Amino acid sequence: MSKVKRLIDSYGQFISLPWRDDTAAAQRVIFCIYPETEEQRLRANLDEFELITRQNGHEWVTFDLTNTFALWVAEQKYATSYFKSPSKLTTAIHRYLDWLEQRFMWELNEHSVDDNHVVAVHGVGSVFGLLKVKEVVDRLAPHITGRLVVLFPGSFENNNYRLLDGYDGWNYLATPITPDGVR
Repeated sequence: MSKVKRLIDSYGQFISLPWRDDTAAAQRVIFCIYPETEEQRLRANLDEFELITRQNGHEWVTFDLTNTFALWVAEQKYATSYFKSPSKLTTAIHRYLDWLEQRFMWELNEHSVDDNHVVAVHGVGSVFGLLKVKEVVDRLAPHITGRLVVLFPGSFENNNYRLLDGYDGWNYLATPITPDGVR
């Protein structure tokens, strides 16, 4: 069985458990961790996550980060100057995070997301080198009263997350789910 199929099974076992109402935002976050080489397979099987979520009585909404940076840059007054001098982006990147949060809140409102929803964030690898996933999760998680699932291409070892197995890892208070189960 593929790692993605095993991850889906592990997720299904976890999402079937009763949800507590008194958890902090960071404790409502679930990281589904898979090898970055499995990105296409994961995307092809995204509907299986939705199916399992719905079978367990919860609603499902996705938020794709893949093209968000391009969409944000396209809206910028100084987009051309950013392409000519990418170093100028370092002072503007915080605006991308603000924009991302606003777009996320709009999506939640558009889908009438409530405390019975699972909101799955995918395309996380697209922020590599721009933002830290922790920054993104810290901004998005407080807006979710249900569960925030981060589909995370990378690794988890010794309570440390590493996006795309990059050098920059961090600890986070989320529930990690791997193809080998809940950790």
